[in-house]
Amino acid sequence: MAPILGCIADDFTGATDLANMLVRGGMRTVQLIGVPGAATEIPEADAIVVALKSRTNPAAEAVAQSRESLRWLKGAGCRQFFFKYCSTFDSTDDGNIGPVTDALMEDLGTGVTVACPAFPENGRTIFNGHLFVGTQLLSDSPMRNHPLTPMTDSNLVSVLQRQTKKQVKLLQFTTVDAGGEAISAALKVIESDGGGIAIVDAILDNHLESIGYGVRDLPLITGGSGVAIGLPENYRRQGLLADSSAADRLPSIEGKAAVLAGSCSVATLGQIERFREEHPALAVDALRLARGEDVVGEALDWAYGKSAEGPVLIYASQPAEKVREIQSELGRAEAGALIEDAMAGIARGLVDAGVRRLVVAGGETSGAVVSALGVKGLQIGAQIDPGVPATVSLGGEQIALALKSGNFGGQDFFAKALAEMP
Repeated sequence: MAPILGCIADDFTGATDLANMLVRGGMRTVQLIGVPGAATEIPEADAIVVALKSRTNPAAEAVAQSRESLRWLKGAGCRQFFFKYCSTFDSTDDGNIGPVTDALMEDLGTGVTVACPAFPENGRTIFNGHLFVGTQLLSDSPMRNHPLTPMTDSNLVSVLQRQTKKQVKLLQFTTVDAGGEAISAALKVIESDGGGIAIVDAILDNHLESIGYGVRDLPLITGGSGVAIGLPENYRRQGLLADSSAADRLPSIEGKAAVLAGSCSVATLGQIERFREEHPALAVDALRLARGEDVVGEALDWAYGKSAEGPVLIYASQPAEKVREIQSELGRAEAGALIEDAMAGIARGLVDAGVRRLVVAGGETSGAVVSALGVKGLQIGAQIDPGVPATVSLGGEQIALALKSGNFGGQDFFAKALAEMP
């Protein structure tokens, strides 16, 4: 049977976040790494999530990769499509959320879609079009200091309108609170008025369920993983999805374990401090990398020497003020590339030395690590923390992976992930 839902995610941890939500709803879900090609086999799954590394790419490149992924998903037989981005709407005025959405709408021949990054379970809510992170407006949250996509405007209507040629509308709380039929009717009105992209308010999980029902007839949905909550039940009502209590079952993976962290989010910095209290930890210095020193080799030698002490942590994460200092000296793009390349090299060395269980913090870091290890796909398992599932690589020698968005997880996430991975 062909897959039902085809998804395109703009980073690796965002892809696993969405896949986690679908598995929780009983959909067997496989995550593919990078744009699928003609030789890519269509997996036995209810949902396929294509994980791109396009969030901070040039807009034209992100659009091209997303369009190519859409063509493959259509060829695989998917009936509905989902463009997934971060629950903090990470982007710049040049994109890439708007340009990719425009392109996918054009290719699917649809005049209306929604944009809803809300995820109340993780503290992301939208009211009157403004995105909140916990009790703070997005523009007042630590996201204002993000090293690649600083978010200084919490009004998603204005943020998205700067990126798209389409009209951006607001589907307000009163409509959403009235339920799925009211949402569906409001979208039909937008379509009849010339179409566009509707930012959708949501402050509770039941709002996401209503949105999921309200978008049941849309060819394309865009948003964070939260809006996918209501999709599996839609497919059950249509007779497309059987009850699947084993959707999250994974094989057991034996081997050494390690944690790699590249995110500079406040959440990840707290997780590093907690893990360092009981485990060996080593910091990677971007300035030493820039001087051409063998930081990767030193980190691997250190890790080999500590292997008898249990899981090790190697991290490049730094507080916001330190990140700004490094970027002022090296440049934002250069600093980021140095760190990603280093973490990728460390991951390869660790796996060569027998590590088979890896926790990785940060979307860009996760993308670099997974690409370096040659992982082409992931089988998605049970949730570790909201938005973060356990996964096992597909093909070749299997590796257990937990890929965490920088902002996700409790303070004890690293230890918890290692304990709950298969």
